[in-house]
Amino acid sequence: MTVVEALQEQAGECEELGSPMYAELLRLIVDDYELGGVSAKVLDGFPERYALGLPLLGAVHRLVLGGEVPELAPFYPSVGGEWDPVLGWEAFEQVLQSRGGELRSLLAQQPQTNEVARSTALYGGLLQLFEAVPLPVRLFEIGSSGGLNLRADHFRFNLDDGTGFGPASSPVQIPSAWSGRALTPQPGLRIAERVGSDISPVNPLSAEGELLLTSYIWADMAGRLERLRGAIEIARSVPADVRRQDAVSFLRGLELSEGHMTVVWHSVMWYYLSADEQAAADEAIAALGARATASAPLARLTLEQDDSALEFPIVLQVWPAGETRVLGHGSPHGLPTVWE
Repeated sequence: MTVVEALQEQAGECEELGSPMYAELLRLIVDDYELGGVSAKVLDGFPERYALGLPLLGAVHRLVLGGEVPELAPFYPSVGGEWDPVLGWEAFEQVLQSRGGELRSLLAQQPQTNEVARSTALYGGLLQLFEAVPLPVRLFEIGSSGGLNLRADHFRFNLDDGTGFGPASSPVQIPSAWSGRALTPQPGLRIAERVGSDISPVNPLSAEGELLLTSYIWADMAGRLERLRGAIEIARSVPADVRRQDAVSFLRGLELSEGHMTVVWHSVMWYYLSADEQAAADEAIAALGARATASAPLARLTLEQDDSALEFPIVLQVWPAGETRVLGHGSPHGLPTVWE
């Protein structure tokens, strides 16, 4: 895929997922890139397989949030501005020109996101798992970033009928969390352990970590920004251990625990792994599953793109039975989630 094709594809995704500002910006970058403008100088030299559009917008957003490019702030809703495709692009182009070297350095870093609404699929799946196997949960996540979704049981999942799951006063309020088959509340669900891994973990409680995570939220999506900030607030009082460790070695080091359900979950991170890493991770989980017993079971819960890259099934595997079920379908940002 060429740079232009990747930019066009991401523009379509932004439009579909509710960010007209980012869709427009990416299409303006395409026009500029094809004319050999300043965006070409910023983006050239990176491998074509890199989808650079959204990381570039994240890098610029980081400068905006940090107050480093006041000429762009009037056009960014995340800091109280209003997007304008003419004046906003002029200011954006100026930032590419004046901060191009810094932006290239930021592009070379691994993207880091914590999409809080993905917890809709993960926590809803956990409710269904606990209904079948009511044991305390040891929760492990690969590709955790800041580990915010390890606190999903402290979020509020609101339904369109006025009911909801989770603490009503939670600072994370997820609207229209799911539809389809009705789920049953599980007041006995208890998460006894919260551990994640990431090759470059983010500390969401630090100013730098909060800035980084916020920068990858699309600037005109107020709901996503609000959920992220609420999840960071929860993280201040609900501890989780996120380790600097690759997924394969982390999974190989896991052990089961008598009287607990060990759950490995991950969401929209699988494509960051190479084919060899994916195979090794699958093998590590299968090896752990082979040691599972009725009193020390294992589950794997995922929200990842399927092979067609069109669907995001929510898949649950449970050992020792070795059963695999598709519970429903979600989306890259977690909403909507539909249970089958």
